Amino acid sequence: MQDNGSPSKLVTSKVTDFVGEDKSKVSPGKYRSKLRLLLIVTALVVILDQLSKLWIAANRPPTHLELLPGFINLVFVKNYGVVFGLLSGHTELRIALSVAGSVIILVFLHYHPPTTTLGTLSLALILGGGVGNLIDRIRLGYVIDFISFQLFRWPAFNIADAALTVGLFALIYYFYKSRVFRKAHERHLKPQD
Repeated sequence: MQDNGSPSKLVTSKVTDFVGEDKSKVSPGKYRSKLRLLLIVTALVVILDQLSKLWIAANRPPTHLELLPGFINLVFVKNYGVVFGLLSGHTELRIALSVAGSVIILVFLHYHPPTTTLGTLSLALILGGGVGNLIDRIRLGYVIDFISFQLFRWPAFNIADAALTVGLFALIYYFYKSRVFRKAHERHLKPQD
């Protein structure tokens, strides 16, 4: 509600999220269920990631252990960088970037909560992956990577990295399906009152 200056007349304004859905039509129960889903998926990603890293650290394969011969190996790699080993040797910067990324997602969720399950899941996967790797950086000073695709010669990764990647692609698809970029462009082109 907005006050238009007249004590007897209040004007109702529409509040929309980043995909243009009228939030006044969405029940608080729906937002609570999305928040619950976000917390559960985030926690599951962090728990699975940390348990898998604890297991691989306790049972280090000698060089590599073939899960699917010629395709997937289990390895033990200490990743002192971020993506593809970038920023290696800058522990404080990597931790600060991880914390900043998590805070940005939480602020985004506060001001623009996703209205669909896909949007919620994508952000939960990204948040869970970020927190999983952040725990390693704080606790160990590096991230444990252990899954290696032999066929593609891709750098080793972990469950948190996989969740981040899937979450990012899901978020891009969510933005595409919701036409968020088109709506933002149309709003930008509209003459302002």
